[in-house]
Parts: sequence; C-alpha cells; structure tokens
Amino acid sequence: MVNPLSSEWQGKVNLVYADRQNTTQLIHNLAIAPLKIQRPFYPEGKNICHSVILHTAGGMVGGDRLSFDIQLQPNAKALITTAAASKIYRSNGLQAKQNIQIKIDSGAYLEWLPQESIIFNGADYRQDLRVELAPNATWLGWEITRFGRSARGEKFLTGEWRSYTEIWREGKPLWIDRQRLSAGEEIINSPHGLAGQPIVASLVWIGKKVSPEILEKARELWQNQPIFPSKGEAGVTLLTEGLLCRYRGASTTEVRHWFIQVWHLLRLCFGDRPSCPPRVWPSFSSNNKIFF
Repeated sequence: MVNPLSSEWQGKVNLVYADRQNTTQLIHNLAIAPLKIQRPFYPEGKNICHSVILHTAGGMVGGDRLSFDIQLQPNAKALITTAAASKIYRSNGLQAKQNIQIKIDSGAYLEWLPQESIIFNGADYRQDLRVELAPNATWLGWEITRFGRSARGEKFLTGEWRSYTEIWREGKPLWIDRQRLSAGEEIINSPHGLAGQPIVASLVWIGKKVSPEILEKARELWQNQPIFPSKGEAGVTLLTEGLLCRYRGASTTEVRHWFIQVWHLLRLCFGDRPSCPPRVWPSFSSNNKIFF
C-alpha cells in the first residue's frame, strides 16, 4: 500500500488557556500544518472551553514530528479532543514521533480526551506525554490504541510502538507509564502482551485521593457494560492522588462506553457537573447512556 502522505511534517500546536472572570478563554493559539485548532466551543457554559485538534493530512508516516505545548493558567478549565481517529501509517524506514508537554497551574483542570490511535502494520511510532501539575491542579487523560486495522483482518506483525507518560507535581512523580510493543505473533498472542486482542487503553485521573467507594463504582460500571458477553478485560487501581483504569480487548465501542461512564462518575464526584461528550465524537445521547 502506498502511503497517502509523501512528505515529512513538522507540525506544532501551542495553546494557552486563561480564566477571565469565570470564563476560560483560549488566549494564545498557534498551529503549524498539518495541525489545526477549531474555534473554541462552550457547550456546557463559559467555565469550560472545548477545543478540537485536526490533523489535516490524515495521519503520520515515518519522519513526521508533531509537538504540542499546552498551558492552563490558574483556574482555567478545558477539554481537548481530536476531530477523528489518529492514523499511524506503515513506516518508510523512519520513526514517527509525537511529543506533548502540558502545564496545568493551580486550580486549573484539563481533560485530554483524544479519539483512538490506529497503528498500521509496519508502523514505527513513539509518543511522549509529560504533564506538570501545580498544587490543586487536576488532570484527566485517556489513550485508546488499536494495533492493526483489525476490521480488515490486519495484525500488527512488524513495527514498533512506544508510549511514555509522565505526570508530575512539584518535582514529585505521580504516575510514570512506559509502554513498548515490538510487533509479532508472539507478543500479540502472549498473555503478557495483547493476548490476541487488538486494543489497549488507559484512563488516568490525577487530582485528589479517590475513595474505595468510587473505586468500586468504577469497577461496577465495567461489570455492568451493555455489551454482553464482554469482548475485553479491564482493571481499576487507586493511585496516590487519583485513579487508573486499564482495558485490553477488541471493541472500541466497549472501552469508549466504559471510559465515558468513569469520566461521568469523576465529574459528578469532584466537579459537581455531568460529563459533556464533544459533538465531534461518534453518536452519543444526552443522558450519558453512550452507545457507538
């Protein structure tokens, strides 16, 4: 297959959000192709700004470099997502890289909720995400990764994927997650790898200590999924100042539904408001009974 992209992109996004009299404003917006930022949306009031990132070239190939530098000033609140799934195409011999640096000041809150990444067979990809939290700052982020275009029967048999996540507060590491998968039948089928499943996903919430009751509720949300029998397996763990959810399975529908329910739970428990799925996501209903 010929890659639809023929040149190496050096895309960049630089965003700064600020609280102005209880309205979160995007006060600085720099985007370099192939990345673009849609105008701010306020579907749940002026307090929370929704932003959508577009990749106008469609996907990444070897040699592409995308960088994101995002800051939330004190008390700003934002939700950032992507307009579509991210595609990482077969490598041309070079590695595709994405670097994300996020700084969240005191009292600010960011929800980083990109749509899934699809890692094509033969891709060579690395993502680095580092979040710096000030005191009283809050972070919620998820990552959903599909290995191979499984709907076509494609498997991730050659290539490599790396995803490094670090979340710090005042020089103290709160969550360090270094994942690496070298493609091949052995790791695809190993219980220590993909266990025959094409999708892995993580949701991390860092802000305050989470009670055992919230932990159990997040587990119940998984156990009560509307998809039966379940196509995947999941786990929920308490972090020092937050919550971690993991998924391994075959259904984007399943993991999205569960993650959105957990997001809704955390919003109600710590933010006193329900979740508000962005309009660019696949179909959802307003009562948070999400089906894709």
